[in-house]
Amino acid sequence: MTDPVIEVLNVSKVLGVGPSRVQALKGVSVTLRRGELTVLMGPSGSGKTTLLSILGCMLAPTDGTVRVCGIPTGGAGPEELAAIRREHIGFVFQSYHLFGTLTAEENVRLALDVRGDGRNHAIAKTREVLASVGLTGKTASFPRQLSGGEQQRVAIARAIVADPSAILADEPTAALDAANGHAIMTILSTIAKKRSRAVLVVTHDPRLFGFADRIVHIEDGLLTREEIPAREARAGAPTSS
Repeated sequence: MTDPVIEVLNVSKVLGVGPSRVQALKGVSVTLRRGELTVLMGPSGSGKTTLLSILGCMLAPTDGTVRVCGIPTGGAGPEELAAIRREHIGFVFQSYHLFGTLTAEENVRLALDVRGDGRNHAIAKTREVLASVGLTGKTASFPRQLSGGEQQRVAIARAIVADPSAILADEPTAALDAANGHAIMTILSTIAKKRSRAVLVVTHDPRLFGFADRIVHIEDGLLTREEIPAREARAGAPTSS
């Protein structure tokens, strides 16, 4: 079994108060491991985004334990949680979250600038990572000059440029056509294998199952089942090299 990167143990989360109070998660336990791409599957309102936010240390659980690379996050303050995110976690979102006034290279380099990396190292590392996602010729392009698939590649490059231990992707293919969605999942799967990172993809699209090492199903705040796709079902996904 591969090493755990992020663990949540018996986590519950209550959102809202009074009549609007909702128990979004109910005693959830899940582990993200190095070298695996895990798909978190569930309908709208099932608790997917809440669980992603807790895994990413953006939201604290009401009850339960969260550990990132063995470090318990309980009792950590905002600055400590920000440091954990900066050091260990990269995020990819459905809507890309790129700055429209910055080029592809500048958008990616931001992740290194906030860490205080030297300019020359940051530029070299940024260009290397953009090349790894197929954007060598697009470094000076602004988001408006890029297709949706290219913008998502920039977002992935920004997520991995600082070498985090885990990548958390929230519906990363939802705004893309089938071909671009397949290309993005191929990149995320390759990242999990070649870089020995944990990758989590939140989705409601069963077409992504072929890329998964594990599929975790959530409904009404409960993990209902976990499955390992059959090897033949994953034939369309890339293998490690």
